[in-house]
Amino acid sequence: MNFLSQYARVTLFLSITAFAASGISYYLDNTSLTGLLLVGALVMLAFSFAGFSGTRGFAYTVWILVAVSAAMFYPHAFQTIGDFQLKQVIVPFVQLTMFGMGAHMSFNDFKGVIMMPKGVVIGVFCHFIVMPLVAFGLSHLFPFPPEIAGGVILIGCVSSAMASNVMSYLAGANLALAITIGSVSTILSPFVTPFLMQWLGGQYVEIDVAHMMIDITKMIIIPVVAGFIFNMFYYGNTTRKMIGIQLLCFALVMIVTNVVLAYITNADLITFLISTFYSFLWFYFLPMIAAILLKRSQNITRQMIESSLSFAAMLGIVINTVVITASGRDNLLAVGGLLIVTCLIHNLAGLSLGYFLAMLFGLPEKDRRTIAFEVGMQNGGVATGLALQMGKVSTVGLASTIFGPLQNVTGSALANWFRKKDQRLAELTETDNKETLIGNLP
Repeated sequence: MNFLSQYARVTLFLSITAFAASGISYYLDNTSLTGLLLVGALVMLAFSFAGFSGTRGFAYTVWILVAVSAAMFYPHAFQTIGDFQLKQVIVPFVQLTMFGMGAHMSFNDFKGVIMMPKGVVIGVFCHFIVMPLVAFGLSHLFPFPPEIAGGVILIGCVSSAMASNVMSYLAGANLALAITIGSVSTILSPFVTPFLMQWLGGQYVEIDVAHMMIDITKMIIIPVVAGFIFNMFYYGNTTRKMIGIQLLCFALVMIVTNVVLAYITNADLITFLISTFYSFLWFYFLPMIAAILLKRSQNITRQMIESSLSFAAMLGIVINTVVITASGRDNLLAVGGLLIVTCLIHNLAGLSLGYFLAMLFGLPEKDRRTIAFEVGMQNGGVATGLALQMGKVSTVGLASTIFGPLQNVTGSALANWFRKKDQRLAELTETDNKETLIGNLP
């Protein structure tokens, strides 16, 4: 038995002990001690899961549960630090996550639209039709307060999650198709999401379509553009001519975004110039300079950069979950159980309908799996950021707080089921081949 296995067993024992102690503490009505023991038990469980190969993939989900539990028992600790409102970190972390997505992307990812047009069109169409309509039905089925119902619809109207690519990879699906569908849905979201939200959720919350388009562009498109720029200058797999063309296009995107924002907010010329300056500084020149410096560094490898971006994205999700849960604790206590059920139904409906609609359109098995994940898994970070920009993160943002961690559990389970199904099929095929070979022997 190696050290890691022994360590995992010890932490599992400590976790079970702490869970039992938290139950006793709850029975004795000691809320403060119950919270401390429960959070400690979940922390130990997360470390234990990381030590076993069969449960390693669920360790991150347990860390999400740690965040939720800590925020539920000690909400005031995660609302402010001094005079600083912690909810102000939500959008920057979403932008950092989208930058990481862009850093792993290039224009080559959009070639899939030409190479696999049928799968891409079906995937994107199903994503922006199935999830919003299912959310609309659920918001009417269950008696939620208006802003909570609006949050259910909002999580159904955003683009697909980056985690869907990971699930497609684990499930042996069409990863190239997954990346293309995710990229296209991300690019379309500033135009599609606000109108879907106004159409389906306008009865619950007031929607400013123009503002939401700008908010999505600032949270998704601009950081993804920054990631594209980093990708170009770090990996250096693009010709100088293409670099020039892309840089010009990216500059135009930033200028147009700031012009529209200035028009919507009636900003004066000085405000517009300052906003444009900071956009170019943070999302245009800084990624370019950082990529050039890192490329010249002998001590920092590509794997280190990718690992750092992935860690930052996961840390951002955990921090955002804590902040939103703490902010909406009272609302979550009122509707938490029903909202969990709603999000589970929503997620499972997306996964199931995505798969069967792809089958109905005659797509092969690998593409069906891909579209199942691309339809059923939503970008909870963007939904949370939009709820914050609307000033309703403690109500509209609650559904995305639950949906995000939940989809990782169901997505992982489905990916493992697909993989085991392939293994069983391969074993049966090998057995049949052996029997056929033996039967043909003289």
